[in-house]
Amino acid sequence: MSLLTLSIVAVFVIGYLFIALESVTKVNKAAVALLMFVACWTLFMVSPGSYLPGFTGHALVNEVSSAIERHLGGTSTTLFFLMGAMTIVEIVDQNGGFNWVQSRMSTKSKRSLLWKIAFMTFFLSAILDNLTTSIVMVMILRKLVYDHKDRLIYASLVIIAANSGGAFSPIGDVTTIMLWNKGVITALGVISEIFIPSVVSLLIPALILQLGLKGELTTSESLPYDKRDGEVLEFTGLERKIIFAIGVGGLMFVPVFKSITHLPPFVGILLVLGILWTTTELFYRRLHRYNKEVTFQKRVSNLLSRIDMSTILFFLGILMAVACLEEIGVLTAMGGALNSAFNDNHYLVTGIIGVLSSIVDNVPLVAGCMGMYPVAPSGDMAVDGIFWQLLAYCAGVGGSILIIGSAAGVVVMGLEKITFGWYMKKVSWIALVGYLAGIVSYGIIRTFIMPVAL
Repeated sequence: MSLLTLSIVAVFVIGYLFIALESVTKVNKAAVALLMFVACWTLFMVSPGSYLPGFTGHALVNEVSSAIERHLGGTSTTLFFLMGAMTIVEIVDQNGGFNWVQSRMSTKSKRSLLWKIAFMTFFLSAILDNLTTSIVMVMILRKLVYDHKDRLIYASLVIIAANSGGAFSPIGDVTTIMLWNKGVITALGVISEIFIPSVVSLLIPALILQLGLKGELTTSESLPYDKRDGEVLEFTGLERKIIFAIGVGGLMFVPVFKSITHLPPFVGILLVLGILWTTTELFYRRLHRYNKEVTFQKRVSNLLSRIDMSTILFFLGILMAVACLEEIGVLTAMGGALNSAFNDNHYLVTGIIGVLSSIVDNVPLVAGCMGMYPVAPSGDMAVDGIFWQLLAYCAGVGGSILIIGSAAGVVVMGLEKITFGWYMKKVSWIALVGYLAGIVSYGIIRTFIMPVAL
């Protein structure tokens, strides 16, 4: 490995370290990721000919530009998908579309509520995303559970359920979106094969956590989800239901749209956003008839400013930095070394990657794996092969082992003031047991029930 290659790897490792220590350095990880992206490619340009032999002069410069544009094109499909999905969820949320979720939670039994929370979170995270689902469920929990000790147990289960639910859906987690966009898994494949392991990874922790809950809730009274700090919704109940149906139904339709048209998933998500945006604008025409002077704050054009652009820029930086490592051949070498070390046992390789995803961000881990391993025409590395399916499961569910291992964990940690130590002592081992049980169940399915992918 040349000195230049080592320098690029060193920049990536240092940047990765600062991203992992964001809570300590207080420097936004998006800023670090962008600096890492630029630094890696700048070093690449010190001697691009060593990585692109056969090109010289202007031809070499053009080839580097083509490589960057090629990687940027692949990255952009993920970014536009995320921006579209985040906007759709924001529109539904701000217009009270999740009222019905709380209405389904009504119960006096603590254990009954735990199971309702578990499965509602599990299926919602498959349709929306684990981060948004976690926020919605924690806000609902605050209206239903007043004892903070009990709420910590529920909130911990929300993290596990959100990550498990996101793992079996092509649109439920950033990592599955990345793998789906890359074409290494299909919507039907990941749903049919990872659903049962995901359910197992939720059921076992839920069974254990319910042991800490006894009796009934102190009160069955709760505020509707749309009564937030005196907030007034602008649409009627029927209009909100229409927005919910278009938004959530549209997200579920995206995989169908891709299978029919064979267009990239981000095209489908932009179609849904366009329909939803047009629908809300038609609703606002009615409101303007009665009050032409008011500027309605929940218009999509206003809600766009609420989209978390720092998250989008973080993905841009980290994915383009990983692309540089792919260009210099480091990822391919690492993939070969891992296979050699574990004798091509993909269960061990992906299992370790899943545990690592609880320590460091799973996005660069999955991006790195996509660069390490080429898609094979057949076998474990083929589309919907064992390696890619396990990677989708492990990278998603493994993030539950530590509270900092997933976006869902980090946001719940902040909302409910859960400490790292409390979660590690009370919940981490439970999440690990569920994670390992899911891998075992997947092995049983692929060995005895479904040896060939659908």
